[in-house]
Amino acid sequence: MNYRKLGNDKVSPLGLGCMGFSHAYGEATEKSEAIKTIKSAFDMGYNFFDTAECYTGLNTDGTISYNEELVGEALKSVRDKVIIATKFGVSRNPDKSLSMDSSPEKIKKSVESSLKHLGVDYIDLYYQHRIDPKVEPEIVAQMMKELIQEGKIKYWGISEVNETYLRKAHAVCPVTAIQNRYSMMARRHESLFPVLEELGIAFVAFSPIANGLLSGKYNSETKFTSNDDYRSSMPQFTKEGFEKSDELLEILNNLAKEKNATPAQISLAWMLNKKPYIIPIPGSRKVERLYENLNSANIILTEYEIKNIDERLDKMDFLVFGGHSGK
Repeated sequence: MNYRKLGNDKVSPLGLGCMGFSHAYGEATEKSEAIKTIKSAFDMGYNFFDTAECYTGLNTDGTISYNEELVGEALKSVRDKVIIATKFGVSRNPDKSLSMDSSPEKIKKSVESSLKHLGVDYIDLYYQHRIDPKVEPEIVAQMMKELIQEGKIKYWGISEVNETYLRKAHAVCPVTAIQNRYSMMARRHESLFPVLEELGIAFVAFSPIANGLLSGKYNSETKFTSNDDYRSSMPQFTKEGFEKSDELLEILNNLAKEKNATPAQISLAWMLNKKPYIIPIPGSRKVERLYENLNSANIILTEYEIKNIDERLDKMDFLVFGGHSGK
């Protein structure tokens, strides 16, 4: 397996986004089943696992499912062989909107909560989940420096960051990774590539299959009935959204046939072959899908093939959750 660099560590070419086991994709997975699936991911080669303080949902008995607890329980026997990432600074409101709080006081409480839920002595990678406009990047970075010095975290990162904020934070305490939305349908953060290369920062890509749309397994007739399934309100899953993605899905299907792969694998291989520091973290609750995703690392797309795809993508316009498509 061709591992990727994360700080001084090496991680599997894809990580596992664990959010969906208990948050945003309908009813939470039964605890023992979720733990079993996460363990299966490790057994097949994943060693990089992503969660967050705010990833919570309801179990069938009405109790709260804490995603961090699932991840910690599943990986406790292999703790020294995995990289666990979690996040602070976000709480979710009843209307699904986000509230941001990256004040030093909140960070101190959050790190202790995450350490407890995960059942670990330290967190490998601790992200600021979203920029808090009320707190300067230098203040957040100083807190991260202190947490590193205290041994509570090993590395830190920032999610959905821009260049200005990243440079200011990095100057105080070096940033190991950013975690931004990135897929064939959402390429606006490619403008950060030169900055990441200059500073030696990894790009952890969330929603790399556009919340599943690029798998080709959904269509305009698909219904997401649960109020807790965020896909029910995502624009790419509307009739117009599917219409705008038709050409891209055709490209994926054709390449999949040529490469003896699946559309999802092609969409992941596209970014894996583009830059050695991109680490996609697709999520799934199905073991066969985890295996499919991981094997995308074995698919080779040439520079010419990637360039040709990008040139075609430049001419497309998508409806996609998160605001902007294209570059």
